[in-house]
Amino acid sequence: MKCPKCGKQKDRVVDSRPLREGAVVRRRRECLKCGARFTTYEEIEQLALRVKKRDGSFQIFDRLKTIRGIETACEKRPVSLRAIEDLVDRVIADLVRSYGREIPSSAIGEGIVEELRTLDEVAYVRFASVYRKFRDASDFVHAVKKLNRTASTHETLPLL
Repeated sequence: MKCPKCGKQKDRVVDSRPLREGAVVRRRRECLKCGARFTTYEEIEQLALRVKKRDGSFQIFDRLKTIRGIETACEKRPVSLRAIEDLVDRVIADLVRSYGREIPSSAIGEGIVEELRTLDEVAYVRFASVYRKFRDASDFVHAVKKLNRTASTHETLPLL
C-alpha cells in the first residue's frame, strides 16, 4: 500500500478486523518510512449485478440508492446505518443465490420489505407504502394487520 503521507510503499499491518459478516476486511497499517498510520478496506471484487426492471430493461444495481431508500423509511427511527447495510447485504446475498447476476427489481423490493418487517415496524410500513404504492388508509390498515398477525404467530414483534 502506498502511504498517504509520504508516498512510500513499505508498511506493516497493525490490526485486521472483519466487517459486514466477513465480506470486508479492515486493516490498520503503519508506514515503515514515516510512521504514519492509515486504514485500508479489502473486499472481494464482485461482478456487477443487473436489475431487471418491470418493463424488461436492465439497470446496474446501485447499492447506495437502495441504502438511501431504506434510510428514508428508517428516518427518526432507532435503526443504525450498520443495520441497514447488513440488511442490504443479506437481501442481495439471498437474491444472488436465487437468481444469479440478473435480479428482478420486484424481488429486491420484496426482500427489503420482508427484512424491514423484523428490523423496525414503522420503517416496514413506510417502505411498503411506497414500494407497494398504497392508495388510501385501508392499505395502511392492511399492512398493520399483517404485522399484528405475524407478531401473534411468532411472538417476536410487539403489537402496535
